[in-house]
Amino acid sequence: MALGDFTRHQQGIIKRYYASSDSIQLQKLGEQVTELYLAEGKKREKMWVTVAASMLKLGVPQSRIDHIVQQSDPKLVANIVTELQSKS
Repeated sequence: MALGDFTRHQQGIIKRYYASSDSIQLQKLGEQVTELYLAEGKKREKMWVTVAASMLKLGVPQSRIDHIVQQSDPKLVANIVTELQSKS
């Protein structure tokens, strides 16, 4: 669908969403860190995949993501969140 297919109000909402998508993604990553701390077993493995995808969307280098996932330490992800928050 083209942006012209939406009303002016809807277009404004869509533009604001994409303008703040980085902060939305960063907030989601912060929530995922909490879930990662609490998860166990297969859910924890699945959360690592989700967290890795979120970090990739936020521009974290793949080599760093691989290192963090290999270490399997949620504290490292929390450090990434803190680092990205300080940049924005």
